[in-house]
Amino acid sequence: MTSYDSDKAAKIQAHLHSHLPSEPALRVKALESLLVERGLVASETLDAWVEAYSEEIGPRRGAQVVARAWVDAEFKARLLDNAAQAIVEFGFEGNATGDLKAVENTADAHNIVVCTLCSCYPFSLLGMSPPWYKSAAYRARVVREPRKVLAEFGVDLGDDIAVRVWDSTAEIRYLVVPQRPAGTEGWDEAALAAIVTRNSMIGTDRELVAGAE
Repeated sequence: MTSYDSDKAAKIQAHLHSHLPSEPALRVKALESLLVERGLVASETLDAWVEAYSEEIGPRRGAQVVARAWVDAEFKARLLDNAAQAIVEFGFEGNATGDLKAVENTADAHNIVVCTLCSCYPFSLLGMSPPWYKSAAYRARVVREPRKVLAEFGVDLGDDIAVRVWDSTAEIRYLVVPQRPAGTEGWDEAALAAIVTRNSMIGTDRELVAGAE
């Protein structure tokens, strides 16, 4: 049976960190250089992963799903009924979306997503989660005072608009379907997807701008 020496582990960790710069970006670059130097990973592989998450796996995927829901009523119905199954039509299914639920913003209801226990997030649709989503402050406050948190994001809601807070877990994750903005009649899916923001699919953004086409 393998033994674990916490003091030794702490010393090893301290030694490793002593060789890394304090600035996060520089620390990442230093780690990347070490991994490449020791032949543990190819720099081309790292570049491909970064590009995939920023350009393909990022919120662009979720935006495509939302845009389809805006123009295709039948798809929207399938998405709201069984999101995990609906996104299979795009080939976007994955471990983080196996139990996905889509919730729709309306004129009298606004949805916002949090993970109070950790930071569960549908990254295969929205890319990497933003730092604030993982922060203890957001996770604790959005449940207790969602309107105040939304106001800090620039979303001021009247008392006539209900706020629904959805708590993600390892078993279920959420995608907010924002309202389609006025002035986008006749737009194709690509143009519509371009105005969908990551935050709108989390719920910390509400009023999308048609002029962003």
